[in-house]
Amino acid sequence: MRTINSETYLAKKTTVIKNLNTKEDFKVTDKELKKDLRSIRKDLGDLQDVFYAHDKYSVLICLQGMDTSGKDSLIREVFKDFNVSGVKVHSFKVPTDLERSHNYLWRHYIALPAKGTFGVFNRTHYENVLVTRVHPEYIMGEHIPGIHSVEDINQEFWDRRFRQINDFEKNLAENGTIMFKFFLNLSKEEQRQRLLRRLAIKEKHWKFSPGDLKERKLWESYQACYEEAILKTSKEHAPWYIIPADNKKGARVIVASILLQELKKYKDVVEPALDSKIMANLEDYENQLNNEK
Repeated sequence: MRTINSETYLAKKTTVIKNLNTKEDFKVTDKELKKDLRSIRKDLGDLQDVFYAHDKYSVLICLQGMDTSGKDSLIREVFKDFNVSGVKVHSFKVPTDLERSHNYLWRHYIALPAKGTFGVFNRTHYENVLVTRVHPEYIMGEHIPGIHSVEDINQEFWDRRFRQINDFEKNLAENGTIMFKFFLNLSKEEQRQRLLRRLAIKEKHWKFSPGDLKERKLWESYQACYEEAILKTSKEHAPWYIIPADNKKGARVIVASILLQELKKYKDVVEPALDSKIMANLEDYENQLNNEK
C-alpha cells in the first residue's frame, strides 16, 4: 500500500495553486490504487464505529473543486464501507428562497453532523466566497443591510466574510467537530477532457450543462478566489488540503489516507467500557443464552 504523508498536501502560507501538481504519479496501476483504497476505507469504516460509540466528536469533511473535479465519485468510493447511519452527505445547490431569508451560514449550521457521526459537504460554505465573488451580483439576492449595489461589495466585505467563516469553524472545533477541507485541484485541460466525455457518452449527457462552458471561461478568476480563500482560512483546527485531482483514483486514495492518518491521532477515542456490574455478570448472561431451548 502507498505511504502518504498528509502534510505533503497541507496548504501553506506560501501556497500558489498554479505552481502545484494536478496529478500525483504513484507509478502503480489503477488496479493497485483501487486495492489500496479498499484497504484504507475498510479501516476508516472500522474507525467510524469507534467514533460512533465514543460519541464525543463529530467529523466534517468539506469538498470543493471546479466542475468535474470528481467530488461525487470520491464520496461514493471513499465512504463505501461506512455504516450509512453514521454518515450524511449534503450537496449544496443554489440557495432556496428559505435559505436566502437567513444569513449565508444558516443552511450549513443546520446540516452539521451530530456527535459520533460524520458529515460530508459536497460544495460548502466556501461557495459564499467563491461563486459569489466571481459573480458578485448574486450577493444582491441576500438582502444584506448596507449593500445597495454591486459597487458596495468591496474587499472589506470579503475580508469580513473570511473572518465570519474562520469564527464559524473555530466555534465548531472548540465544541468537538474535527474538520477536514479538501480542494480537488484539477487542471483546465483535464476538465476539458471530462466535459468532452460527458458529451460523447450518452449515459453522461445528463451531467452536462452549457453553463459549465460559461464558468470555464472564468477559470482564472476562480483559481484566484480559491487561492485567497485557502490562504485566509487554512487553520490548525480547520486545515485545507490541496489534492491533485487529474487522476480520480489517486485523489481518492490521498483523501482516504489523510482522513485515516489524522483521525488515528485522536487517542482518546475508544469504545466505552461496559458498566462494572454488567462486566461482573457476563458469564451468567452467556449461560442464559446458551441454556435457551
